[in-house]
Amino acid sequence: MTDKLMTIREMCDTFEVTPRTLRFYESKELLFPVRKGTKRLFTRRDRGRLKLILRGKRFGFSLEQIRQLLDLYNVGDHQATQLSRTYEIAVERLSEMERQRVELDEAITDLKDQLAWVDKMLTTLNTQQAAE
Repeated sequence: MTDKLMTIREMCDTFEVTPRTLRFYESKELLFPVRKGTKRLFTRRDRGRLKLILRGKRFGFSLEQIRQLLDLYNVGDHQATQLSRTYEIAVERLSEMERQRVELDEAITDLKDQLAWVDKMLTTLNTQQAAE
């Protein structure tokens, strides 16, 4: 991808998103496509921003957090503020994800125990019914 402008269809195909997603991000002031009549044309900057938006969403960042991080790009300190804040949010998110993983592992163990108990009960009931 060079500096060429991309249509909404090209963006959708490239990033595997829907036109509705792109319009939504535009409405949230995360993307700023060039308007030519009714056409939206996306710049190299939009493509970079969309990559970051999608990565942030994948990691569980809120749209507001993503917007704030994107806005820090223009602070004028060679992205030091943006990178520092991204790092802080990512560390917090990683901690939260690890806590959720522990909770999920516990829930999986509990569910497996319950399934084993139900299986044992069903086997017992089926054995009793067969004996009758």
